[in-house]
Amino acid sequence: MSINKGQIKGRVTEAKGMIKEAAGKLVGNERLEAKGKIQKVIGKTQARIGDVKADIKDAAKKKGL
Repeated sequence: MSINKGQIKGRVTEAKGMIKEAAGKLVGNERLEAKGKIQKVIGKTQARIGDVKADIKDAAKKKGL
């Protein structure tokens, strides 16, 4: 399985969201916590799109396309 930019960007964005969410909880900042949750979901989505692209590319290679 190959790794593409979408997967990397998604995982980085997801990690940033986790950090923001944890920081928001730690200091009691609900707005920061909410932003972190949103960023985490966006990152997961980006990573999944990257996963699908990689799967399609790998499948195309196997079929010789």
